[in-house]
Amino acid sequence: MINFRQAAAFLLIFLSGLGVGLLVAWVIAPVEYVDATPALLRSDYKDQYRLLVASAYAANGNLERARSRLSLLEDPDPVQVLTAQAQRSLAAGQPWESVRLLAALASALQNTSPVVSSPSPTLASLALPQEETPTVPPTPRPDSPSPAETPSPAFVTATQVPSLVIPPTPRPTRTPTATPGALFVLTRQDVICNPALPDGLLQITVLDAARKPVPGIEITITWSSGEERFFTGLKPDVGNGYADFIMAPDVIYTLRLAPGGTFVSDLAAPICPTEGGEIYLGGLRLEFQQP
Repeated sequence: MINFRQAAAFLLIFLSGLGVGLLVAWVIAPVEYVDATPALLRSDYKDQYRLLVASAYAANGNLERARSRLSLLEDPDPVQVLTAQAQRSLAAGQPWESVRLLAALASALQNTSPVVSSPSPTLASLALPQEETPTVPPTPRPDSPSPAETPSPAFVTATQVPSLVIPPTPRPTRTPTATPGALFVLTRQDVICNPALPDGLLQITVLDAARKPVPGIEITITWSSGEERFFTGLKPDVGNGYADFIMAPDVIYTLRLAPGGTFVSDLAAPICPTEGGEIYLGGLRLEFQQP
């Protein structure tokens, strides 16, 4: 049976070994990471990394470089991860510009597939085979010397090499963005009575002049007791120019699209009947477009 002295000695040895191990691991020979990849970063540092990549993309428009940088994180779905980070940032009250940058990059990646460059054909591979042209000797004239006395002139046949025209490599198209200075106008407003949708769903779609979805447009909704702001493009699975909001019953809302943009007032969730005579809260669908 272990007595008190043996237990105390065992505990002292254990604590001494633990202290020496921590001293070596933390002070004497700590672990040093060399050439570590961004995939090993902590989750909050990964968020900062993505935000830096989105800021760089907004500055230079180089989508392939942004895609390459994001691939270092080894995320299974970069678009979904960027969208989730934008939604978390919006819920946490982070700066609106950060949310817009993340949403714009996610929409650009959603719209554009990676460009795979094929090797250009070489002149050697496309050169046509050169056929030998038969040489026809000239017909001797009566007063001319015989062919044995005068050597026949050498005939040189010039073969025309077809010129090679290599078409220019098409460049990837940029993500549609709003035309600077052009305001959006309300082009459509529909009442949606669909019991399969959430009650009071306000659906917003923003299009440019070519009717292409525009991500990153700020939307402000105000009512008597509050205000909420969000952006288009945070749900790329629904649409890059899409955003939505849940309206409460018996509340009047005012919507403003982008700072200094279009106002839409007197928005309220409609009352819709079911086939059985019951009622439920319907929704609205708004469509904005640049003229």
